[in-house]
Amino acid sequence: MNMRVSAVQYHLHTIHDFREFAEQVTHYVKTAVEFDAEYVLFPEFFTTQLMSIRDKEHPQGYSIQELAQFTDDYLELFTSLATEHGLYIIGGTHVVERQGKLYNTAHLFDPDGRVATQAKLHLTPTEEENWKLTPGEDLQVFQTEKGVVAMLTCYDIEFPEVVRMVRAKGANVIFCPSCTDDQHGFYRVRYTSHARAVENQVYVVNTGTVGSLPTVDFMRANYGQAAIITPNDIPFPPRGILMEGEVNQDMVITADLDLELLDKIRNHGAVRTWRDRRTDLYPDWT
Repeated sequence: MNMRVSAVQYHLHTIHDFREFAEQVTHYVKTAVEFDAEYVLFPEFFTTQLMSIRDKEHPQGYSIQELAQFTDDYLELFTSLATEHGLYIIGGTHVVERQGKLYNTAHLFDPDGRVATQAKLHLTPTEEENWKLTPGEDLQVFQTEKGVVAMLTCYDIEFPEVVRMVRAKGANVIFCPSCTDDQHGFYRVRYTSHARAVENQVYVVNTGTVGSLPTVDFMRANYGQAAIITPNDIPFPPRGILMEGEVNQDMVITADLDLELLDKIRNHGAVRTWRDRRTDLYPDWT
């Protein structure tokens, strides 16, 4: 069974209202539809673009705390796009408020109109100290038409235990929306995405923000490149990269994930890292 996925290198720039945001999002979704994508991934924190809006009530723009005010519009936009085009959209992350706390939350929009969420579990110093966000409290996987997927956001992918846990729960594809401001942060996410794909013999689909928001603190610089990452074994590309974008360019990449190959290499691959884990020495999350 194949799963066709697209990843959006979302271009951040100053906008004037939510309509501009919706038009840009719709453009990317329609581009993915033209390539017959079944799953579309947006980056982490791409909705901070809404913080650049200036109006009578917010002459200096919106704060991270006020970003949650756009949640209803965000949900309506992505739900309508997913149902209209009959695809799954991983709507990057959006900051939502629950019981007075702010969470950096990934959203999975189903073609049937359902919405599932996964709050980011591990927060960076900027998220914790400057933006006062709260880490997520549970870890989930999600059943889709083509199989079980997980959403692990940026810094989350740098913790091997978390990916081992979602693989144990049946996930074969990890969607990893990210947002990094320089090459150091980018390569931390990129290299650990490759490591997680090798360790667990899964696909990792990653993308990040590009462009800049000159009026939004901590979003002034972005370094991003989408990549569709595979295990490193003979059925896959030697470097473990099925497709990647051009660094810091406004674009969409697309590729097919062969899910049956994962079972094949887990049982008959050159190495069998998932099967060969030493559960007598360390915990087996199954």
